[in-house]
Amino acid sequence: HPRPWRVRDRSTLIGDAAGYVTKCSGEGIYFAAKSGRMCAESIVTRSENGTRQIDDRDLFDYINKFDAKYGATYFVLDALQKLFYTSDAARESFVDLCELRYVQEVTFDSYLYKTVQGNNPIGDLALLGKTLSSLAKNNLSKPAPMRTLV
Repeated sequence: HPRPWRVRDRSTLIGDAAGYVTKCSGEGIYFAAKSGRMCAESIVTRSENGTRQIDDRDLFDYINKFDAKYGATYFVLDALQKLFYTSDAARESFVDLCELRYVQEVTFDSYLYKTVQGNNPIGDLALLGKTLSSLAKNNLSKPAPMRTLV
């Protein structure tokens, strides 16, 4: 989850320091490398190949590009965590949803391409219905008894 500030006094944060770790999976190597490269490219461009001193505005060029490319991904992952990692009933609903082929495909594609996938409005609508019904079922029903370990 990106930090509230990532640029200060002609310095900028990249990778894990900038908070570019996905909360749900803890994955961050791709985003660390990508943010480092995007920052370096912005510095080279904005400094006119090193012929002028950069300032905070120049560093925001990289931040704005990173946010434009990956901001939606972090927003969706944050929303999913807030929805499904708050109670046992919500976690059970998450498990229910993971059985769906559509969820598996969207998850795999999102992980592979590092952006939120799901370009099927019918599939997304069906997933919304399944999410709501699963959350209702798991929040309204009595939890299953704990198993005894032997």
